[in-house]
Amino acid sequence: MLSWMPQLEKGSGPKYRAIAEALLADVESGRLKPGHRLPPQRQLAKELGVDLTTVTRAFNEARRMGLIEANTGSGSYVRKRIADQEEVAPAGLPIIDLSMNMPPQPSEARLRERIQDGIAAVLSSPHGLMRLHYQECVGAGPDRVAGARWLAGRLGKLPVDRVVVAGGAQTALYAVLRILTGPGDAICVPDLTYPGLRAIAEQLKVHLVPVTMDHEGLDPAALEEACQREKPKAVYCVPTIHNPTTATMSLERREAMAEVARRRGIAIVEDDAYGALPRHVPAPIAALAPDITWHIATLSKCVTPALRTAYVVVPELADTLRLAAEIRAMTLMVPPLMTALASKWILDGTLDAITAAIREESVARQAIARRVLRRLEFQAHPEGHHLWLTLPERWRQADLNVYARQSGLALVPSEAFAVGSAPDAIRVSLGAARNQALLERGLGLLATVLLHGPSSLSSIV
Repeated sequence: MLSWMPQLEKGSGPKYRAIAEALLADVESGRLKPGHRLPPQRQLAKELGVDLTTVTRAFNEARRMGLIEANTGSGSYVRKRIADQEEVAPAGLPIIDLSMNMPPQPSEARLRERIQDGIAAVLSSPHGLMRLHYQECVGAGPDRVAGARWLAGRLGKLPVDRVVVAGGAQTALYAVLRILTGPGDAICVPDLTYPGLRAIAEQLKVHLVPVTMDHEGLDPAALEEACQREKPKAVYCVPTIHNPTTATMSLERREAMAEVARRRGIAIVEDDAYGALPRHVPAPIAALAPDITWHIATLSKCVTPALRTAYVVVPELADTLRLAAEIRAMTLMVPPLMTALASKWILDGTLDAITAAIREESVARQAIARRVLRRLEFQAHPEGHHLWLTLPERWRQADLNVYARQSGLALVPSEAFAVGSAPDAIRVSLGAARNQALLERGLGLLATVLLHGPSSLSSIV
């Protein structure tokens, strides 16, 4: 007899997830106690009539959920769950993070194992110890080659001398704006824009000129008018899965943007943080107007922010030297060991496999959001990991933040993004929740609060 057999319902989704959820239900009901030894995976697969891969995937998901732990040589056991290890909200409820805009980390991505194995492989290679030394400030030669290869799928073949490796997109963006602007200069930005850019502008004393957006992002006619009025040095944009509105520019819109910038003699700063996520996306602006575009692509949104690796494609060789000087003054060099890991993953295909797993998880989480939030108005990209939700009339941002915290939710209001007046909306990030069950619980709580008002909290709490 097996020590445990999951009760699977027909039509309950992928088998591996149904097994993990059955395990969760039995742990929460007390049917499975801490220390309970689970049956061998091969035996369980045979009894359930599924392949071994399905059960292995289910156990990996259960480990990620903190339900079980594996002891080498003796099998898998139900883990003791310690509630006080979680962050606790003022009302005593665990915080469900819908604020941090990071990629989900599904068990299929195998990030923990791949990071451990990858770093070991880098250090054990013939020249591995060189990765513990100082590096060139623009990135070591092999890392620039790897970056050019990763970007080639979107930008075409690139001269390596136009590719600079930076320690994250925020560092790259700061350095690029240091080159393009001085105190008192203006740059055009979407009227809802990335908070990190606002922080940079404040430090550099650069004036941000808000430009109206529509469902595709920046409006070229509004950009033209702003250029005529303000004489900016550059325009900043996120053409694919804009943060926070999720708008994605069509090819025609990208061409129109490039035309306005060229006619007005301004540079384009293209933040392509999410460009690797969609399976199909129009060509980046840097592919349409390479001579005036500074293209920034990062691994933070398609792999993990822990890598701190971004690639900048500059308009011409002289710009590489200017960017090198800024990076040297700011950070000296990129983190060499993590950058070497990124290069290894690019060249051996691991990075594409991780991105594909994250994309699949994002698609699943977006499906959950569409189902749970179906009575609310929001914008989303099916392969992105955030959405932009319009608040019902009864709510104002300030009120919602207070009640959200009390109910154990972390959210980001539109005022964090607004250059000017802020609409009554919030960004809801889907990637930070540890698993889909926790995300669904958080979104369900959010929907209840938004649809029924503050009075609903008494019954929830």
